[in-house]
Amino acid sequence: MSAFKNNVKYTFSLMLLFVAGVLQANNISVSNITLTGRDVSAGVNNAANFSMVQFNISWENSWRRSSGPANWDAAWVFVKYRRSGGTWQHAWLNNTGHTAPSGSTIDAGLLTPGTAFNASTNPGMGVFIYRSSTGAGTNTFNSVQLRWNYGAQSIPDTAVVDIRVFAIEMVYVPQGSFYVGSGGTELSSFTQADNTTGNTVPFQITATAPTIQGNDASSSASNLGARGNIDLTGTNTASLAAGYPTGFNAFYCMKYEISQGQYRDFLNSLSRTQQANRVHMDGVVGRYAGGYTWDGSAWSGSQINNLTTPANRIGLRLIADPGGSSPRTYACDLNTSSSLPTGVNQSDDGEWIAMGQLSWMDGCAYLDWSGLRPMTELEFEKACRGTQATVSLEYAWGNSTTTSANNISNSGQIGEVTNTANANSASGNQTNVQGPIRVGSFAKAATTRVQSGATYYGIMDMSGNVWERTITIGDATGRSYTGVHGDGALSINGHATTANWPGLISGEVTGANGSGHRGSSWSANTASMQVSSRSFATAATTLRYSAYGFRGICTAP
Repeated sequence: MSAFKNNVKYTFSLMLLFVAGVLQANNISVSNITLTGRDVSAGVNNAANFSMVQFNISWENSWRRSSGPANWDAAWVFVKYRRSGGTWQHAWLNNTGHTAPSGSTIDAGLLTPGTAFNASTNPGMGVFIYRSSTGAGTNTFNSVQLRWNYGAQSIPDTAVVDIRVFAIEMVYVPQGSFYVGSGGTELSSFTQADNTTGNTVPFQITATAPTIQGNDASSSASNLGARGNIDLTGTNTASLAAGYPTGFNAFYCMKYEISQGQYRDFLNSLSRTQQANRVHMDGVVGRYAGGYTWDGSAWSGSQINNLTTPANRIGLRLIADPGGSSPRTYACDLNTSSSLPTGVNQSDDGEWIAMGQLSWMDGCAYLDWSGLRPMTELEFEKACRGTQATVSLEYAWGNSTTTSANNISNSGQIGEVTNTANANSASGNQTNVQGPIRVGSFAKAATTRVQSGATYYGIMDMSGNVWERTITIGDATGRSYTGVHGDGALSINGHATTANWPGLISGEVTGANGSGHRGSSWSANTASMQVSSRSFATAATTLRYSAYGFRGICTAP
């Protein structure tokens, strides 16, 4: 999840003008933000001028393991600023010079991983903060300092700025070979390219990117094929683009799907024009985020944009409109306050529930804005299965059985759970759920991987809840992806603008070609939750459904 300290305003003379309250989100919080340690020794307004963004950060259920697997969770932290009430911009962080509190490590995340910092072409989009030694429990790191090169962004030393610090929980997935395809009969599963009958044959992904080939008896056993959803029109074999993230190299994956609170915070950092393209709504105060909704047996015949009550547990609501060119204000309001703009963002208003109604373009915009990138379907299987031996028909937690939640307790709260015995997924169109649930809700203090529905690496809800949106290798557009990360900035229309991302049209991600779906959702059957099911791996759509979610990836520094 994410948290930020809202509207902390400073001049670079470090005179504090005001400090607003802390916004918490699902056990991660950022507090006590200040600007300190300013250095203008290189000259007034010089590109080398910097200040340290200082804050405290804390989150629960953290870990670092030395074996089985040797990985950790981390906070991806990035900074936004604005001058004189203008639009929010991404702060460029240095690749070195940060201060990590005792017990923590800070790794700078780069726009182009592995490249030296250059303020004009390759700023640090954020940092990873995580435990420096093995352990588990709550992380509390005080007086974290990140070096912000404000001079490189042409900000005068006398400027008055507002600062926001965002934090998203991530999980480290180590480098290593792994298998795709489970050896079962999952729909359209990956398999060794020459295998055409019976169960599939798992294919190992190594440091060498695989060659893609059609699935027939004359194909090579050393190539990767699939039982469906692979388009090789006009060619017998295909290669992945140089830099295509196959999952072999180390990466970070968002621990949870984008939550409604995270998406609210994102919307509230955009211009009015950008907001209009990132939520399906007619602009009337009081309306809820719309799109295609599910009535328990069928999807609505058109995308709805005039909802006056939450549908399918999507509580994102427009609560204020100052008019003119000023941005609107959005909030979480699952319980439908009658006194707008008050009575929202309360303890039971659902900000910890996974966000549905996200189109491919919505999710890409969120990832570009936060300096992350979309995941590939090969990375999806690595994040679920890890380096473990395959299990036929397995789900993300490593076996072939699941129990679907069929009730919700503490609805909309940070402690939202189900009382369904042994439940470990939101799936199967259960009568008493009918929407996404709180991210990570199956994990408790003493739960096992299977009981919590976690992947091998500790990533939550990869089978069920909302569909994961992935980049497919099933068509030429998806195979051309090069693994570039977002740069923190959107177009004036609110679209992602990163090169080689699926759906990029005339410099903006306004389409969805090259994308697909993995992992299933609360409204779909459990078979499509299987890790190796590719039944919708090439289903590119620009529509918003309440079962469509998103999460992001970052190549490890």
